[in-house]
Amino acid sequence: MDWLEFENKAYNEGYNYVCGVDEAGRGPLAGPVCVSAVILPKNMIIDGVNDSKKLSEKKREELFDVIKSKALAYSIVLVDEKTIDKINILQATMQGMKQAVETLSIKPDYVLIDGNRMPDLNIKGETIVKGDAKSISVASASILAKVTRDRFMFEMAKKYPNYQFEKHKGYGTKLHKELLIKYGACEIHRKTFLTKILKES
Repeated sequence: MDWLEFENKAYNEGYNYVCGVDEAGRGPLAGPVCVSAVILPKNMIIDGVNDSKKLSEKKREELFDVIKSKALAYSIVLVDEKTIDKINILQATMQGMKQAVETLSIKPDYVLIDGNRMPDLNIKGETIVKGDAKSISVASASILAKVTRDRFMFEMAKKYPNYQFEKHKGYGTKLHKELLIKYGACEIHRKTFLTKILKES
């Protein structure tokens, strides 16, 4: 598999700074969605980088620092649950992607977006379905987003111990749903995601 296929295609077309963008946390019932944008040096392959979902937590943590040290530029944006409830998860993700790209210290001239929706950017680019398994830049962004969000949820586990966020990171596991029914929602729950679960209780 060629991890640089999409990057090299853009470079060969004359672009100079190719940025990979991915998110973590679209599906959970609690906490923010986290978006990251990463520009790596040309032709850089970082050993061990893969779709963050295929890596162990320990490996992701190790790669987090490596990616940050090797990237030409990176940014990480958290869009909170109140915004998600207000404008919906898709729009919140698009807002986060736009913000992540626009706050990079180097302005990219081509973006690779994980998924099938392009945020409102004045930059050329393309969407790649399962991009985190096909592009080194998108995979790197997926690791930064996932580790940042997981760390945030570990902090929230200390603040809201009843919900055991350290175990499920806010995803709708059996345990999480049982605790929700027992304790109701807390401040960081996405209220628009809970109507069915809380109605059933």
